[in-house]
This record gives sequence, structure tokens and C-alpha cells, in this order.
Amino acid sequence: MLVALLQIVNLLLDVLRWIIIIQAILSWLVAFNVINTSNDFMRTFLGALDRITEPLYRPIRRVLPDFGGIDFSPLVALLVIIAVQMLLSGLARDLMMSGVA
Repeated sequence: MLVALLQIVNLLLDVLRWIIIIQAILSWLVAFNVINTSNDFMRTFLGALDRITEPLYRPIRRVLPDFGGIDFSPLVALLVIIAVQMLLSGLARDLMMSGVA
């Protein structure tokens, strides 16, 4: 039961990781005028991605120094997610080996 819960959390972290990657790529495409933000669908989609990722980025942006126009908060968020996933997979492996699961 506990291992299944850890797997669900891992799956949610995978989805969050992809959301961060997609949001970062789309923000680059908007910055280079490849994507037109006057399109209603794209504006709504980009707004939704911003609303999902902004609560994750806000505490990271408070800690990181100002690097000019470069935002490293998505990279830091991805590194934190990967570290949490590694810890969760090690915990799941330990639970399975101990016979608790």
C-alpha cells in the first residue's frame, strides 16, 4: 500500500516535471516571437502553465540572486524534483526489501 502511494507521488512528480519543461520551452518560443500570444488558445494555455508553475518558482526566485534576464528557477525546480524522486525510489526499494509493502 505504501509503495503504491510512493509510485503515485512519483507519477505526479513526473507530470510536474514535464509541465515545467513545456512551460520553459514555450516561454522561449514566446520570447523569440515564434508563438503569437494574440491567439486566444495559446494565451489561455500559457496562462494556465504559468498559474501551475508560479507557486513552485516563487520561493526559488526569492533565494536565487538576480542573473539579469535569465531565470534559473525552472532548472532549480527540476533538480529538486529529480532529487525527491531519487529519495522516493530509494525509500520504495527499502520498503519492498524489508517486506513492509
